[in-house]
Amino acid sequence: MLGFGKEHVTHLHFYFHDIVSGPKPTAIEVARADSTNKSATGFGAVVMIDDPLTEGPEVTSKPIGRAQGIYASAAQEEVGLLMTLNYVFVEGKYEGSTLSILGRNAVFSGVTEMAIVGGSGTFRLAHGYALAKTHTLDLKTGDVVVEYTVLVLHY
Repeated sequence: MLGFGKEHVTHLHFYFHDIVSGPKPTAIEVARADSTNKSATGFGAVVMIDDPLTEGPEVTSKPIGRAQGIYASAAQEEVGLLMTLNYVFVEGKYEGSTLSILGRNAVFSGVTEMAIVGGSGTFRLAHGYALAKTHTLDLKTGDVVVEYTVLVLHY
């Protein structure tokens, strides 16, 4: 296709750590509508992230990258987030490469599927999907660990 050669399939598995508590949060609310305070779903809140991606579910496990971007509460009837972010890989054979994710994350629906809409480096012209599943949610702090299983088609 387009002279890029053979299409490759890559399977990835990692954990995303959305840390909103403590002295160095990795997710920070940057905008909020006046009506957000009255919304049961947080509708209208916008959060900027630079979340660690790790091999295992512990934040201290081997880092493989960062999830950098924005998520926003975009649903009024349930907790549904618009996710627009880049996975930036900093270790291993994908170091220096990125994947771009765009989609809806229905937070409490079990497994959520989001689209891979591009990438760079090894993942140039990437497409595919990312499956997200909440691994742990700390109700006291709001910190969340999300397990990701990703299928990437790239050249």
